[in-house]
Amino acid sequence: MKQFTYTVTDALGIHARPAGQLAKMAAGFKSNISLDTPNGKADAKRIMGVMRLAVKKDMTVTITCEGEDEEAACAALSAFFAETL
Repeated sequence: MKQFTYTVTDALGIHARPAGQLAKMAAGFKSNISLDTPNGKADAKRIMGVMRLAVKKDMTVTITCEGEDEEAACAALSAFFAETL
């Protein structure tokens, strides 16, 4: 299991566009990938679950990758969060 935390800096938080990009990227990995926030936990491969979390600016999220390609998933998602959110 690999995980990292990230504090969202985007003024709009994780809205529809980045939630869709995140779900699409996560779906490309075999590992189970989840987002854990103060608002709850969701499967990162499901856009509606990610949007349900209503992640706002300055919220800290923990991303957990667990499975056969967890190293690659964690690295790719870490880069995604740093570039996009």
